[in-house]
Amino acid sequence: MSGFSDLKRVLLYIILTLFAIAAVLPLYTDITTAFKTLADTFLTLPIQLPPTVTFEPMAEAFYKLLAPLAHSLIFTSIATVLSCLLGSINGYLLTKVKFPGSNIVFLLLSLGIFLPYQVVIVPLVIVVSALGLYNTLWALILVHTIYGVTVTSLLFRNFYGLIPDSLIMAAKTDGAGTWQIYQRIILPLSVLPFMVTAVLQFTSIWNDFLFGVTLALGPSAQPASVALANLLGTTTVSKNTLMAGALWYSLPVLLIYTLLGKYLVRGYMSGAIKG
Repeated sequence: MSGFSDLKRVLLYIILTLFAIAAVLPLYTDITTAFKTLADTFLTLPIQLPPTVTFEPMAEAFYKLLAPLAHSLIFTSIATVLSCLLGSINGYLLTKVKFPGSNIVFLLLSLGIFLPYQVVIVPLVIVVSALGLYNTLWALILVHTIYGVTVTSLLFRNFYGLIPDSLIMAAKTDGAGTWQIYQRIILPLSVLPFMVTAVLQFTSIWNDFLFGVTLALGPSAQPASVALANLLGTTTVSKNTLMAGALWYSLPVLLIYTLLGKYLVRGYMSGAIKG
């Protein structure tokens, strides 16, 4: 039996190793291609190391994506903070503050999660244009904040449901009001769900393409996702420059997951996110 158990463990490790290789291989080929000359991209396989290392594709892609990357960092960061903060307040009100119609409010918020963006894109453009925000960063901040609140409210509601009601009642007995309870009790306990929700929101907003291509076409607000797609060009494709642009585009998300990924795992393990 011991030998059979060891065999199963070895097979499991082999399968996990293959999955890990499959997950890392696209990033590896992205890096190897980004540092090749244009000629080497045609003469070598993507997984081969560059015969001649060059930084020209990275420099060219950085020059073309500098402004769009700055735009994406601005509206993604602001929308992430706002949607997490509003979601936290909503989650607190829906779980610890009893008011008539709270279940209906939660149901309406939940519907926003399942509503495809394509369904609302035309009226959304009309509304944003009527507000005078079309082709501005404020349009992307507003839209991503509103659509992010639906998800963040659900995540925070799940977490705040785990906080004992007796803790809230004790604070009320001591004379604390609704806002004081949120500030002094709920927020200090919300570091982990804030980290988890922020990672998920930042990734979702950063990778969005549909809102960016419909609400911010001009250079004054063009997000990095749209600018990266434009690197394809119309007639020819410089694969090394395109891969270099993809590498620059992925760096913020890779950095976020490297720094905060442990909080995401802890959130799953502690029940901050439940299916």
